[in-house]
Amino acid sequence: MSEKQLRPFGMKDKMGYLLGDLGNDLTFILSSSYLMKFYTDIMGVPAAIVGVIMMIARFVDAFTDVTMGRICDKGQPTKAGKFRPWIRRMCGPVAVASFLMYQSSLSGMPMPFKVGYLFVTYILWGSVFYTSINIPYGSMASAISNKPEDRQSLSTFRTVGGTLSGVFMGILVPMIAFETVNGQTVLVGSKFTVAAGIFSVLAILCYLGCYALTLERVKPQQIGQLPKESAGTGFFGVLKSLFTNRALLSVIAAMLFMLLAQLTIQGMNNYVYPNVYNNAGALSLSSLLILAVVLVCAAFAKPLTKRFGRKEISIAGSVLAAVCYGICFLIRPSNVWVYLAFAMIAYIGLMLFSIMSWALITDVIDYSEIRNGIREDGTIYSVYSFSRKLGQAASAGLVGGLLSLAGYTAETAFDTGVVNAIFDISCIVPAIGFIAVALIMGLAYPLNKKRVDENVKILAEKHSND
Repeated sequence: MSEKQLRPFGMKDKMGYLLGDLGNDLTFILSSSYLMKFYTDIMGVPAAIVGVIMMIARFVDAFTDVTMGRICDKGQPTKAGKFRPWIRRMCGPVAVASFLMYQSSLSGMPMPFKVGYLFVTYILWGSVFYTSINIPYGSMASAISNKPEDRQSLSTFRTVGGTLSGVFMGILVPMIAFETVNGQTVLVGSKFTVAAGIFSVLAILCYLGCYALTLERVKPQQIGQLPKESAGTGFFGVLKSLFTNRALLSVIAAMLFMLLAQLTIQGMNNYVYPNVYNNAGALSLSSLLILAVVLVCAAFAKPLTKRFGRKEISIAGSVLAAVCYGICFLIRPSNVWVYLAFAMIAYIGLMLFSIMSWALITDVIDYSEIRNGIREDGTIYSVYSFSRKLGQAASAGLVGGLLSLAGYTAETAFDTGVVNAIFDISCIVPAIGFIAVALIMGLAYPLNKKRVDENVKILAEKHSND
C-alpha cells in the first residue's frame, strides 16, 4: 500500500497502542503483583522458591527475547506489517497460560507437583507466549511513525494503558478475592482464580483492539532490514553490540533498577496495606489515586520533554521518588493515609520516568543506527525487554528472599516482627532503586536533549536521501 493510501498518524494509533499495553499488563502486573502472594498464601509454596523460579525464568528469557527480536527483524512484512500479525497470533496462548498459573484447586497437591506446575506454566506464559507478543508490540512503535513527537505520544499512551491495567487490578482484585476473616484481611484462592480468568479474557479483547486500531507506516527497509553481512551475527553479535553501546547499556541498567523499585512497590502493597495497616480499602484507593497521577503526568509529558528533555526529566523524577520513600522510612507513619500520601508523591516521580521510558528506547535505536549504519528495532527492543524482565525477577527474588528471612508465612503474617519487616522492605528497596536510577541516568546515559535533537536531524537527512 502506498503512503498516500495510508491514513495519517492519529488518535486511533494512540488508543490502539494504549490497548496493547493494557492487554500486556493485565497478565504481567497480575504476575508481578500477586503471583508471590497467591503461591505463598494459597498454594503454600515458600516465597524463596517462588522467587528462585522467577529468576531462573529470566535466564531462559535471555535467549527467547533476543530470538524473537531477530525473528522480527529478519521476517518479511505481510499486508498487516512486520509486527502487528504477532499480536493477533499470540493473544490467545498468552492469556490461557496466564490463567493456568492461578489454579487454586491444586493447592492440596504434593509440594513437588506444585513447584513443578508453577515452573512449567510460568515459563510458558512469560518466556514463550508473553515474549512472542511483547517484543513485536514494543518494536512496532518505530513502524507506526518515524516522528519523535509521535513516538513520545505512543510512549505516553502506552504508560497510561499499563497504568489502567494496574488500576483495574488494584480495585477489582481486593474487591473480588480478599475477605476479612477474624479481623484479618486474607486472599481467597478460588475467587482469585476467577479474577485471573476475567483478566485473561479482557487481555485478549485488548490485544485485538490494538491490532485493529494501529497501522504500520514506515517502510520496512527503514525499520529493521539487516544487510547481508550482518545476518549471521546472531546472539553473540547482539551481546557485542550491547557491551559497546553506552546508551543502550546505561538505559538497560536504569530500567532494571526502576523496575526493581516499581515492582517491589506493587508487590509489597499487597502485604503493607492488609498486613501492616489491616486496610485493603486503602489498597483499592491507591489504585485510583495512581490513575489520577498518571493522567496528570501524561498531560504534562510532551511540554516537559520539549522544554527539558527525557534524560533530565527522568533524573528529576527518580530523585523525587527516592526522597519520599527515604522520609517515609524515617518517620514510620502509623496512619495508613499518611503512608499513602508519601506513596502517591513518590509515584509522581516514578511516572515521570516511566512515561519517558518507552521513548528513551527509540532514542537509543536512533543512536545505534547512527553508530552502526543499520536499524535493528526488534533486536534492540528485545534486549531492552529482557532487562525489564530482569527487573521483574530481581524484585521477585529479592522480595521473596527478604520475606522469608523475616519469617513471613501464612501463619506469621500478622506477627509484630514480620509486620515491621514488611514496612522496612516497602520503603528501603524502592529508595535504593530510585537512587541508582538517578545516578545512572545522570552519569552514564549520554543522550541529553541536545544530543537527541541532533540525532533526529541526522537521521531525517539520511532517510530523505534513501
